[in-house]
Amino acid sequence: MAAPPLVVHAAAPAPALPGWVMPIGLMLALLAAGGAWTSWQTQQRVHSLEMELVKRQQDSGEQSAEARVLAKQSEDIARDAAAKVALMEARVAEVALQRGQIDDLLQSLSRSRDENAVNDIDSAVRVAIQQATLTGSAEPLMAALRSADERLARISQPRLEPLRRAIARDMDRVRSVAVPDIGSLLIKLDETVRLADELPLISQASAGRATARAVPAPSRASGPVAPASAAEPQWLQDWRRPLELVWSEMTSLLRVSRIDHPEAMLLSPDQGFFLRENLKLRLLNARLSLLSRQPEAAVADLQACQRMLVTYFDMTARRTQIAADMLRQVSSQSRLVGIPRPDDTLAATAAALAGR
Repeated sequence: MAAPPLVVHAAAPAPALPGWVMPIGLMLALLAAGGAWTSWQTQQRVHSLEMELVKRQQDSGEQSAEARVLAKQSEDIARDAAAKVALMEARVAEVALQRGQIDDLLQSLSRSRDENAVNDIDSAVRVAIQQATLTGSAEPLMAALRSADERLARISQPRLEPLRRAIARDMDRVRSVAVPDIGSLLIKLDETVRLADELPLISQASAGRATARAVPAPSRASGPVAPASAAEPQWLQDWRRPLELVWSEMTSLLRVSRIDHPEAMLLSPDQGFFLRENLKLRLLNARLSLLSRQPEAAVADLQACQRMLVTYFDMTARRTQIAADMLRQVSSQSRLVGIPRPDDTLAATAAALAGR
């Protein structure tokens, strides 16, 4: 049987797609590709985050282990520190107790030192008062007060400040008071005693003046002083000299003088000797009165000596004037105020020793 013949039919043309299908498909393909890329990126990011979290967890574990180790070490250190602090507190308490005991000891030593210093100052001031009374000079008292002030300045204790102020007041009072120089007054009295044997009496001075008047004076005509005598004749010059001698003798027979104290002219040489000795005794009594700090008695003796000089001795003589001037100086200086007592310092030392 013969095969049937192949009949080839021509393919029918496919139906044409609409124009809007292709863009939509392309857009869907692009969206699918973008979603696949986004999901891959998200997956990669999530994977990296998981790795980072794992790493951080491992680090946190290690840090936690280290923190536990450090905490344990800190606990040990804190325990040791607490033990050391307790030991230090015990030692501080012991040191505070010892310091309190040392402070008490130092205060007692300082108080005893201050008391010794005040005792020394009081004794030095009292000895200086005696020395000033004996010597008549304020230097021993000023030296003692100055030394006491310097010693208190070195000690520098507030409770001794009243004593320093009292010493300052006494020093100012001693400086402001005029104190007689007994040494110079005694020297003047000794010099006056030495001059007593050389002072001329009024009677001796009158006799000396009468003798001087009895000696003939040189003729005025004989000297070159009178130039007019050259014109006088020779016979007149020869008669002038004997006439002047006769006239001087006649005038010496009668002498008129003023005598304020008649009793002074009636002194004999023996009475003059005893008068000088009496003057010396008065001067020595005044000297002893000055040494014994009795200015009133010294002034009375000096006034008596001045009256004796005026009454019996020649006041026109240079030595008598010197003696009278020295007596006036000694009498005026003997009336000066004496050395004041440092009563404020003594009261302050007594108060410091009493503990007030």
